Amino acid sequence: MNPINQFLLTHNLRIAQNPCVSPDFCLDWGALSGKIVAGAPLRHWPRSRFQTAAGTWSLLEDDVTGDCAWQLEARTPGTIAGLLDGGVALDGSLAVYPATWTNLLRLKNLVQEHDAASTIFPSAAGNLGQSTLGVGARFTTLHWPAVDWAMSALDLGVTANQNSIPRELVYDVNAMLAGQLDTVPFPFIGTNVPEGHQGQSVEGMSHGCVLTKLKTGFHQRKIPWSFNADHQPIGGKFDAREDQLVTGCVLASYITFDLSPELALNQPAKLSDVPADLVQKVRARVAAVGLQLNDADFNALLTKVWPSLQKMQRRDEKYAAARAKLFTTAAGRAYLRELSIDELPGLTTPETTAIMLALCETMGMKINFVAPAFGFQKNMPYPDNAALRALIQKQWDVCKKFDASIGFHSGSGKSAENYQVMGQVTGGRLEIKTSGRYTYEMGKALFASKNAADHALWQDWYKFTVELALKGAVSTDATEQKMARSFIVDALSKSGKPTDVFASPAATRQAIEALPPSPEHMFWFEYNFLYVLAGGGKPEKSALGDHSPAGYQQRARFYSISEEGRLLFAKGIASYLIFLAENTGLATKERCAAAAKLLAGYTSLRAMLSDIAR
Repeated sequence: MNPINQFLLTHNLRIAQNPCVSPDFCLDWGALSGKIVAGAPLRHWPRSRFQTAAGTWSLLEDDVTGDCAWQLEARTPGTIAGLLDGGVALDGSLAVYPATWTNLLRLKNLVQEHDAASTIFPSAAGNLGQSTLGVGARFTTLHWPAVDWAMSALDLGVTANQNSIPRELVYDVNAMLAGQLDTVPFPFIGTNVPEGHQGQSVEGMSHGCVLTKLKTGFHQRKIPWSFNADHQPIGGKFDAREDQLVTGCVLASYITFDLSPELALNQPAKLSDVPADLVQKVRARVAAVGLQLNDADFNALLTKVWPSLQKMQRRDEKYAAARAKLFTTAAGRAYLRELSIDELPGLTTPETTAIMLALCETMGMKINFVAPAFGFQKNMPYPDNAALRALIQKQWDVCKKFDASIGFHSGSGKSAENYQVMGQVTGGRLEIKTSGRYTYEMGKALFASKNAADHALWQDWYKFTVELALKGAVSTDATEQKMARSFIVDALSKSGKPTDVFASPAATRQAIEALPPSPEHMFWFEYNFLYVLAGGGKPEKSALGDHSPAGYQQRARFYSISEEGRLLFAKGIASYLIFLAENTGLATKERCAAAAKLLAGYTSLRAMLSDIAR
C-alpha cells in the first residue's frame, strides 16, 4: 500500500468524505475485492458503461468508503488477464480491477485506441482550443455534477476542471506527507499558506473528474471537455521540481504557463544571448501584424523574457514527452497551451502581446490562449464598457492574426455587459476563468438552506471570515491592514452603514457584528476559500492550509452537506454558467432560455442529475 493511502486509512479519511486526496480512487483493494467476491451489496453505476476492444466496462462503488472498482464484461472469455493491474476474475467473462491512478492511465489508452472520439477523458478536441469557460473551484469537487449538467443542457464543452498547481492543488502527495510542501505568499492576509491549500492532489482531481462524468453518464453526450493545469510556474525555485509538476499534470489537456517565478528573479539575458535569426523572425512577424516596434522597448522586453521563455520551452517539451511515453494515441497526447502575460507590469500593450506570441510561435509553441492584463479585479465588474471594448479590440486585432484566443483571468463577478463586450469583440474566441465564483455559490446555498446542519456550517464559515477580517484590520502589516479594512468598508457601505469604524478594535467588531450575516459581504468572499483546510476551523494563520488529519476533518464538513444544500449549490452553479454562455455568445439565447427553464423546475438533485445523460 502506498504511503498516502496508508495515511488516509490510518486516520479514517475515506474517499466518500474526502475525495481526490490520493491519486487512487480505491484505498483498500483487499477489502473492496473481498466484498465483491462475497457478493456484498455495492453500488453499480449503470450509466457509466463504455466499450473497449476487450469488452464492456462499468464502475462499482462502495458507498460507505467511496472505494471504486472497474468491472469488465469481456467479449471473449479468458482474455481479461493483464489488461489492468490487480485484476480479480469472477467467472470466465467477468473481472474487476481497482480504480488506481495507474489503471486509469492504462484505461485511457484502451478507451482511445477503441474510440478516438471518446469524451470520457479531458481532451483538446472540438472548439476547446478556441472558446471555453474555465470552471475552477478553490475548495471542493462538489461543483462537478452541476458543470456536467450545464454542458449537457447547453451542448457546450468547457474547461470543466481547472486549478492552479501547485498553489491550490498538492503537486506531490509524498512531499505533503514528508512536510516538504513550499508555501505561497498571501499578502492580503499577511502570511504564507502551504501549497495545495485545497487539500486534494492534482492526480486525485484528474481521476475524480473522470469518474464523476461516468457516474452521471455525461460521456454518452459525446461533448469534449478539458482540464486546465492552471498557472504552471516556470523557472525560479520551481526548476528543482518541474519533473514532479509534469508527472502530476499528465492527464491535463490544457496547460497555462506562468512566467512570473523566473521574471521575479530580474535576471535578464544579454541581447547577444538571443539567436539573431530568431530576433529577425520575431521582428518580421510583428511587422506583418501591422505594429511598429520601438527598438529600445523591444530589446528590453526581449532580454527580460528570454530566460523564462527558454524554460517554458523546456517544460513544454517535458509535457509532450510525458504524454508520448504514457499515451498511445494522438488524441490522448494532444494538449492546449495558454500563455499568461498578465503578470508583466501594467496593462498589456498590443506590442507586448504580439512580441510574446511571435516568440512562442517561432520557438515552436503554438499558443491557443493568451492572457493579457486588462486591470480586472476578482468579483468586481469593469466600470466602463466603452473603455473595456477599446482595450479588448486592441488585443484582439493582434491575437486574431496569430490564431490565438484571449484568456480573461480574474474573470468571475463581471457584469452581463462586460461579458457581452468580451464575446462581441472576440467573436467568442475567448476563455474566462471563473474559479472564485463557485465558493461563493456554496456560501449562498448554505445560507439559503433550511437544513440545520447546513446552516450551522454556514454560521461557522461566516464567523471564520469575520475573525480574519477583524485581525487583519489591526494588523501591523500594512498590506494586510489595508486590504482587510477595504473589505470591511465595502460590506458596510453596501449595507448603508457608516464606514468610519476603525477608531478601536471594539468599534470595528461592533460594526461588523451588527451586519446580518451574508455571503454578499466582501470580507466573506475574500477569505472564504481558506476555511476548507483550516485545522479545527480556526481563524488562525497557523491553521490555514493544514494537511494534517485536522485539516482534512475540516474539509469533510463540506462533503456532509444535505441534499437540499447540494441542490441549491448545483442550481446556483448551473445558472451562472448559463448566464456566462448566453452573454458571451457561446450558446444561443434560445438554448440558454430552455436550459434555465429546465433548471428552475428541479425539486431534487437526483432529477437534475438524471437529465445529464439524456
